[in-house]
Amino acid sequence: MHNASRPRAKAVRDTIRAHYDFSKAVRGSTAAKYARGANVMVIDPSVLDVFPDGVAVNETLRALAPVLRQKRRRRSA
Repeated sequence: MHNASRPRAKAVRDTIRAHYDFSKAVRGSTAAKYARGANVMVIDPSVLDVFPDGVAVNETLRALAPVLRQKRRRRSA
């Protein structure tokens, strides 16, 4: 069954701008990095003042992780 909402390959190729030069591109050059795990998280706009960047998010999660681990241990015991 053909998916009508999916663009055809030729149509996608036609939308690439002429100034992009892929003549020296290496296929799969970043695949290993993503295979190791590239997680993308979307921060809710209502907390962007507290978490302006990934560093702030990671610092907070590292500080909170021991508390959550302790809580999890208590539940499973």
